[in-house]
Amino acid sequence: MSILDAQFQLVTFQLGEEIYGVDIMDVKEIVKVQDVRAIPNAPHYVEGIFNLRSEIIPIINLHKRFHLKKAQLEEGDEYMGGFIILNIEGSKIGIIIDRIARVVMIQRDDIQPPPQMISGIGAEYINGVVRQEEGYLIVLDIRRLFDPKELQKLVSL
Repeated sequence: MSILDAQFQLVTFQLGEEIYGVDIMDVKEIVKVQDVRAIPNAPHYVEGIFNLRSEIIPIINLHKRFHLKKAQLEEGDEYMGGFIILNIEGSKIGIIIDRIARVVMIQRDDIQPPPQMISGIGAEYINGVVRQEEGYLIVLDIRRLFDPKELQKLVSL
C-alpha cells in the first residue's frame, strides 16, 4: 500500500469467523483448491506445494499457523474456497482461504488501529481494521506475516 494513496482496493476473504483483506496489488491471483503435495520436515503450517503453470508455489495454512477454526460455511459456500496467491517481495506464496468475499475500495482514513481483543491473527500482523455494517474487516500486513528469512525458507522448500 502506498502511504500516499487516499484509497486502495482490498481483496477480502473469510478465514475462520473473521473477514480479512489484503491489498489487491499484492494478489497475483485466486485459484480453486488444488492438490497440494506435502513436504517432509516443513513447518507445521506449511500445507505443501503445488504446481501453478510450471511454477512451484508453497501453500500456507493460516488456520494452523494462528490456531483458527475453519469457517462454518453455508451450503454451496465450500465452492468459494481456494488459495490466494500472493506476490511478496518477488516471491509467490499461496494461503488457504475458507471463502473468497469480494474486492472493496477502502479509504485510508477509514482504517483504525486493531482493537486490543482481536481473535486469531496477532495484532502485529494487522495494518488495522475497517468498521463495516457486518462487523470488522481486518487488513493484513502480508510483509509482517512472512518475514524475509521465513519467506526465503518457504520459497526454497
